[in-house]
Amino acid sequence: MSRVVLITGATGGLGPSVVRAFVNQGDRVAFTDRSLEKAQQFMAQEGHSAEQVFPFAVDVTQPESIATWVEAVKAHWGRLDVLITLVGGFKAGTPVHQMTDQDWDQMLNLNARTVFLAARAVVPHLLEAGGGKIITVGAKAGFAAGKGASAYAASKAAVLRLTESLSLELRDHNINVNAVIPSTIDTPANREAMPDADHSKWVSPEDLASVMVFLASDAARAVHGALIPVYGRA
Repeated sequence: MSRVVLITGATGGLGPSVVRAFVNQGDRVAFTDRSLEKAQQFMAQEGHSAEQVFPFAVDVTQPESIATWVEAVKAHWGRLDVLITLVGGFKAGTPVHQMTDQDWDQMLNLNARTVFLAARAVVPHLLEAGGGKIITVGAKAGFAAGKGASAYAASKAAVLRLTESLSLELRDHNINVNAVIPSTIDTPANREAMPDADHSKWVSPEDLASVMVFLASDAARAVHGALIPVYGRA
């Protein structure tokens, strides 16, 4: 039976390529958006069938919303095998002494809280099933912060530490937990924000998706707690 892959935030710049990569290899994909209408539009635009994908409206910063989604996926397809956490956001330019509580909380909630809540909801099911895969998305800033990016960097550093801790907690239960660390992703939004950059050096969504497919495969069964740079040439 084909695996069930849960993906948070699948309608963003990276998500379509990740959904496509897993559907193309025969997996079934349950994905989220804050709007069910938008999720269904994405499904239709991509040409995915109801047998292949299961869209769901979720506020991934809220534990009750994530728990409802996870239980719905389990009821719909009867199993959970892989969790990929794509939800995130970027906001920078404000020094620490001028940052508002809202700016700080926004980055921590979008980038770190969403991973924590999704993992907490899914892990019990993977333990019950006897194994699985979790793939998170970090950032270069999680290793070294830049000027004006303290909240973003702190949130991505939290993702990396959470990934490492989860891996140590779960590796003896046949659950692999790893992170991909992109540089700038070649998306329309990033091209619009940085029109003068050398876009050919950025990492493509398709290349990131390929690394995730590997990490979710049996070929990566010995990989635990890896923080894998996928920088392209940036």
